[in-house]
Amino acid sequence: MKESFNVYGMTCAACQANVTKAVAKLDGVKDVDVSLLGNSMKVDYDEQKVDAKTICDAVDRIGYTAEQKQAPKSETNSLKKEWADRQARVERDRKAAWDRLISSVILMIPLMYVAMGEMLHLPLPAILSGEQNHLINALTQLILAAIIMVIQKHFYIDGFKGLLKRAPNMDSLVALGSGASFVYALAMTYIMAYGYGHGQMTLVHHAAHSLYFDSAAMIVTLVSIGKYLESKSKAKTGDALSKLMDLTPKNAIVIRDGQEVQVAQDQVRVGDIVVMKPGQRVPVDGTVLEGTGYLDQSAITGESIPVEKTAGDEVLSATINENGTFRFKAEKVGDDTTLSQIIRLVDEAGTSKAPIARTADKVAAVFVPIVIGLALATFAGWMIVGGDFRTALNNAISVLVISCPCALGLATPMAIMVGTEKAAQFGILLKNAESLENLHNIQTIVLDKTGTITSGKPSVQDVVNFTDQSDADFLELAAAIEQGSNHPLAEAITAAANGDLAQADAFENISGKGVKAVIGQKTYYAGNRKLMDQVGIAIPEKAETALNDLAEQGKTPMLFADEKQVLGIIAVADTVRQTSAAAIAAFRQQGIHTVMLTGDNAKTARAMADRVGIDEVISDVLPADKEAKIRSLQEKGQFTAMVGDGINDAPALVRADIGIAIGQGTDIAMDSADVVLMKNDLTDVNTAIDLSRAVIRNVHQNLFWALIYNVIGIPLAMGVLTPLTGWTLSPMYGAAAMSLSSIIVCTNAWRLRFFQSKYASTGSKQEAKPSDHKQSEVSSPAVKEEPVVKEKLLLDVQGMMCNHCVASVTYALRHVKGVIDADVKLDPHSALVSTDGTVTHAALEQAVENAGYQVVSITSDQPVKKEDTRMKKQMDVDGMMCEHCQAHVTKALSDVPGVSDVQVSLEKKNATFNAEDSVTDEMLKKAVTDAGYQPGNIRNC
Repeated sequence: MKESFNVYGMTCAACQANVTKAVAKLDGVKDVDVSLLGNSMKVDYDEQKVDAKTICDAVDRIGYTAEQKQAPKSETNSLKKEWADRQARVERDRKAAWDRLISSVILMIPLMYVAMGEMLHLPLPAILSGEQNHLINALTQLILAAIIMVIQKHFYIDGFKGLLKRAPNMDSLVALGSGASFVYALAMTYIMAYGYGHGQMTLVHHAAHSLYFDSAAMIVTLVSIGKYLESKSKAKTGDALSKLMDLTPKNAIVIRDGQEVQVAQDQVRVGDIVVMKPGQRVPVDGTVLEGTGYLDQSAITGESIPVEKTAGDEVLSATINENGTFRFKAEKVGDDTTLSQIIRLVDEAGTSKAPIARTADKVAAVFVPIVIGLALATFAGWMIVGGDFRTALNNAISVLVISCPCALGLATPMAIMVGTEKAAQFGILLKNAESLENLHNIQTIVLDKTGTITSGKPSVQDVVNFTDQSDADFLELAAAIEQGSNHPLAEAITAAANGDLAQADAFENISGKGVKAVIGQKTYYAGNRKLMDQVGIAIPEKAETALNDLAEQGKTPMLFADEKQVLGIIAVADTVRQTSAAAIAAFRQQGIHTVMLTGDNAKTARAMADRVGIDEVISDVLPADKEAKIRSLQEKGQFTAMVGDGINDAPALVRADIGIAIGQGTDIAMDSADVVLMKNDLTDVNTAIDLSRAVIRNVHQNLFWALIYNVIGIPLAMGVLTPLTGWTLSPMYGAAAMSLSSIIVCTNAWRLRFFQSKYASTGSKQEAKPSDHKQSEVSSPAVKEEPVVKEKLLLDVQGMMCNHCVASVTYALRHVKGVIDADVKLDPHSALVSTDGTVTHAALEQAVENAGYQVVSITSDQPVKKEDTRMKKQMDVDGMMCEHCQAHVTKALSDVPGVSDVQVSLEKKNATFNAEDSVTDEMLKKAVTDAGYQPGNIRNC
């Protein structure tokens, strides 16, 4: 069982090590991960042997406080509340530290003046100067130092508590050093009083120059300055999380009792109907029911180009509705929203422990006891070699206060946290700190072709027809043969065919080779060369030539044959993503070997690889063999990454040293990956690798500084130069150096905030910064007044072939000045445009033409006639397993006369569509049944 805990009272790496040790030794605890930055702890334990209370008690016993975190609740924003509580505690602690610091500095000024004034020949009141007033001077220093030490009492309470519980930490070093200085000075004060009482002025003079009250107070003051500045640097590492939190709108409009009601965002519940207006930020995840909106999703994906959302489309929390009005059904609220999951992932990854931190943690765990031992050895050594007590004590105290376990403990987690948050700004989500570290180790990167290098949407490129039929008729025959297949290439062919397809019987899928179907009592085959060889059909020379030519062009040729001969070839190709070639070239610059994994034949695969610059090709790979190919690369000693997006990529993603799921991939692929890219851009992998290298470089710098500081500083404090130069290190300078070392580490890690990607993708921003976007809350005056529609125009638009065309025309029309709304339909090819009365016909025509389409006519005040006779319906559909099933159901329903605007949800197992009055439920159910799926209830929306 894995549980998370809040841990309070940790101030340094030694504290972290103490908590880890205390919990790890409990019987039943399997693993412990303590975060100093996050003040948190994750424990994997056997609940049969140990429970959460026992774990908390173990932490409490060594002087810290632990409490179990509450599990997130889907209906509430517990994550946001947890973050708010954490920030409130941080702010409360920061304010208290600031108050202590200011008070100490104010008192240190007169203390240092009194202590150093006579030596520096500064004017002092008569009552504090001269041999006769040494005791009064000493008592004044004592009072001022004691007040400062009371103000900074937490150092002594926590430090001595750690010593008593045999879990010493940095506070223990400070408490010992400062306390020893104070006790020694107090002893000198008594000696001074004794000297005055017995007339021994030599003794008084010696004691007056051996006071350490200023050192005792200055040590804790300087350390508190360092700790305060360190806390400020730590707080800045949470800025990215704070910005993510701020993306959640305060309010939302929902439908309650048939009325629009404004409610707090955390009051939105699953099933609520949410109303979205222009300028508003989406409060929760859901599915659009009606209307159209254009959403800026840059806060989630980094893509700044607005995406059209219509009925059936998914909307994500934190995205901005730039234009349009729509309603959607809330499906994921509270801690279940996409934004909440991203926040939790960033938070957990930032506070998790990277492998590189383990060595530093081991050193930090024994660092404080070693330093205490060195301080004792220093004192004893100077006393043995004949040094005076004052010198021995001075050097021992210097050793205690100059030693800094904090710098060592902060070296890795500070850089990891900043790097993780920076990655999130680029739309790169890391599952844990180990993922961030592993990215810099990549030697070989394996890229799945379809959906990763290419867009995953193949289309027919060439038709080579050896029959007497027209090319169109041959394409229809090929589509009829392939219509029973759910392979992407088959779907591309069926999508390209026009007209009604012949009924295919006895359909058979021949794995890895092709398909077989019977049409009109005649058997047909469609597939690759292996299929033709299997069924004994010879491939003529002209077909061989065509196959080679098409393959060399990077296309996938498919052979079609009857029982006797090859009838023709259809070549299908997938569109290469715009950034793929640039990303692969960048991999080469990064020194990474690229491998493409594909089921295509060797010639086609090599042509595609040459086109984008891939180093190595592994072709003819069956889906089940991908994992084995990754394993074989690893066996050659290569640290291997896998980039994929599909269900069949999941085993390979798990097998790889680091799995990377590209945006809009399946949930299974994303769950299997170590890194998730929020957008479909391969250059984000380059960015992730560069960021990882920057983080690891930063960690090495921090570790080097932390180690070299202690290696040089501790011997100097021990007095190794004293015999040669007579110079000794003052404890005050040691305390200042300790504070400075932590500040340097924090500041160096903070530099990662300025990391910039060299790979800015087309149409997207390098970083998704909330402040870049204008937004309005529900209560904003900008969304209270709806524009007045003064004219409606009906446009006859030609050239639209699919929903992407509809989206393009809609976007073009809605961006014409004066257009309030545009409702574009594919059937009939029309656009109903609502305007404020100032829009000219020429402006509308120009906008549509610029989008690549043609306006045939514009009619004033004409409604879309078919709209009145249509009813929005929803049908449950069982049996759908993947996106290909989704496409089959969509096509089956779209082919029913009178049915339009079909939207099929794979997740909800239903289909939403508009149907004419003439369409019966029996017609709809028959269409779904004929497609091979089970129709369920049909209802009006």
